[in-house]
Amino acid sequence: MMDPIRRTILTTGAAATAVAATRVFAQQSGPAGAAMSFYEKGAVRIHFAEAGSGFPLLLIAGGGLNSTMSGLPRGPFDPIAEFKGEFRCVALDLRNANAGQSSGPLEIDRPWDSHTDDQLSLMDHLGINKFMVMGFCIGGPLIWNLLKRVPDRIVAAVLAQPSGSRPEARDYFYEGNMKTWGPELIKRRPEITMETVDKFLTKMYRTNPDFVFTVTRDFVRNCQTPLLILPDDIPAHPYAVAMEAAMLAPRAEVSMFPWKEPKERIPLAVRQVRSFLRAHRPASV
Repeated sequence: MMDPIRRTILTTGAAATAVAATRVFAQQSGPAGAAMSFYEKGAVRIHFAEAGSGFPLLLIAGGGLNSTMSGLPRGPFDPIAEFKGEFRCVALDLRNANAGQSSGPLEIDRPWDSHTDDQLSLMDHLGINKFMVMGFCIGGPLIWNLLKRVPDRIVAAVLAQPSGSRPEARDYFYEGNMKTWGPELIKRRPEITMETVDKFLTKMYRTNPDFVFTVTRDFVRNCQTPLLILPDDIPAHPYAVAMEAAMLAPRAEVSMFPWKEPKERIPLAVRQVRSFLRAHRPASV
């Protein structure tokens, strides 16, 4: 007969093992069943997920500087669930998003480029050269920055409810992040100060506080990448800026508006996105 103490130890150990296995499984399973992992380059650690197969599609969640891939299913629709049947979907947590697991230095002189570095570094790590990209909210300025940095690698882009700068509220994003994102970040990262956060956000949102933050109207006017823009109309996602970009870009298409309300319209918008992605997917894939 087994000693009671030994039985207790074995039972406790088995339970702990089961809990540990569950925790590992949970870390490996992301939005829409995507396989999650980490990639490190120097001082930067990127939490990312992959799902599906086919031509690569980089997905950038909304949420501003708190953009995480777990936020994708909470958007108007879940792009991983919708497109993983036809595309190799790749998503990541933005560096230093408070709810995410990506981390790295706060590069106060190049805030937008530091995030673009992470996206391109991840695609390089995955062996992906050319890809499509779809971004929500902050994904708009980040997509424009990708198009500025590596136009030959971006086959087509979808900008959904893109953020932009309104003349009557130039400090909207600076002030919001100083109140929310910044204080939460320094709680987690005591080596970062609010002074550093201020410099980072000033460079990001106050140095070029016009239009889409990362590129000029002349750049958009000369952009030859196929674009699909799904406008929104709230303070963070100004309709006028989205439509101006759509009118300027020579190969831009625009969705119906509004496309999120009533809810019955969302599947129509998804259908348009799918048709756009299919139309611009390289024939060799």
